[in-house]
Amino acid sequence: MAGPDARALVLGSLPGQRSIAEQQYYAHPQNAFWPIMCELFGIRGDYGFRCQQLIGHRIAVWDVLACAIRAGSMDTDIRLGGARANDFEEFFIAHPEIQLIAFNGKKAELLFERFVRLPAVHESIRCVGLPSTSPAYAAMSFSGKLLAWRQALQSIVT
Repeated sequence: MAGPDARALVLGSLPGQRSIAEQQYYAHPQNAFWPIMCELFGIRGDYGFRCQQLIGHRIAVWDVLACAIRAGSMDTDIRLGGARANDFEEFFIAHPEIQLIAFNGKKAELLFERFVRLPAVHESIRCVGLPSTSPAYAAMSFSGKLLAWRQALQSIVT
């Protein structure tokens, strides 16, 4: 999900079972992504309206991997053999204003480093690893996650 003028790209690793079933990013009710977006940008409402609001704030959301085998929804269960990354070269051509890639969790960052090579023209894009919004990452409080996400996103998006 991205508007043509997106400035920030939030990358997850691979959708979980709930997100796949509902065809929605961060569909698990305990995932902190949408509550964080609500706190930072006032984004609320049904899924379609929340997506429109994210696009209005020039935030794109995608996953590093287009496909991979994974039993369940845990990032630790992603099998790298046969995994395939999304087409980032095409994405950055279509979204030339991207200034920030925000990785939603360490696994997304590691997968990006392993599978994606940014062309030299994109050296100006800042990359930042953020605490995962997944309910499986309980080592950090919601307020800690919120602070990290605020510091990363608010300077780059409207």
